[in-house]
Amino acid sequence: MQKLFGTVVPIVTPLTEEDKIDVESLKHLVDHCIDNGLQCLYPCGTTGEMMYLTVEERKLVTETVVKYANRRVPVFAQVGAWNLADTIELAKHAVAVGADGIGVVTPVFYKLSDQGLVNFYEAVAKSVPVDFPVYLYSIPQNAVNDINPATAEAIAKKCPNVVGIKYSYPDFTRLQQLMLIRNQTFSVLVGPDHLFEALCAVGGDGTVSGNAMCIPEHYAKIWEAVEAKDYELATKYQRRTNVLNAVMCSINNIAAYKVILKSEGVIATTKMRRPMENLTPEQEADLLAAMKRLDYRKVIV
Repeated sequence: MQKLFGTVVPIVTPLTEEDKIDVESLKHLVDHCIDNGLQCLYPCGTTGEMMYLTVEERKLVTETVVKYANRRVPVFAQVGAWNLADTIELAKHAVAVGADGIGVVTPVFYKLSDQGLVNFYEAVAKSVPVDFPVYLYSIPQNAVNDINPATAEAIAKKCPNVVGIKYSYPDFTRLQQLMLIRNQTFSVLVGPDHLFEALCAVGGDGTVSGNAMCIPEHYAKIWEAVEAKDYELATKYQRRTNVLNAVMCSINNIAAYKVILKSEGVIATTKMRRPMENLTPEQEADLLAAMKRLDYRKVIV
């Protein structure tokens, strides 16, 4: 079954000024990511403002990305939603439109037991074909619920199509424990992308990085160096991205991504889905000035 690797891009959801899905900007963004050497696309993730989109909007985003990418890179749709019924509806839709797989964030807001998480993921995994890949997605600082290694292993035993996990908390010990699942074949991706190189060096598969949309050349270079096992070079590229990412993530990273992508002509507006906030004009100017001072699209070793 298909697994994710390298830099997986949780793309933003471009919106028109009228607060509708901007399909044309979405297509431009797909080309931007693929043409600049990024490995996989991940629509409707946290960076895509997932919980503030309707089910129908999420279907539109997923179908647009899958069809427009046209097998140039794998596309895994994030389908986790506010309840199990919507999650399963989105999972089945991803299968129907030809996605390569899905990611599924934990249920949010209400705290569940470990068994409750196992039951949830088993229901989702069994709603799609047994050979359709599913990634767990844990982001405990946002979602309340966490997936510990024992729970992930229990899910993997029950669900052969659960092939891995995106773990979005900077716990390197936990990441390495997750890699032991299923005789060390469980795919592990890291959300905090300052750990991209480090995770790959110990056997992980890559990062899920919104930052990569804005500085794709840097992530392409890290992956190139990692594949060549040139970790000295990968470290240099990683440190450069860390400096740039600190600027992008200093206020509101999703809004910052939209500002940078609009400034480059990739998307048409910086519109955020309310109650998400836009940057103020002053913040936009400061962000772009800081990134320009760092010559952010230039790869420097």
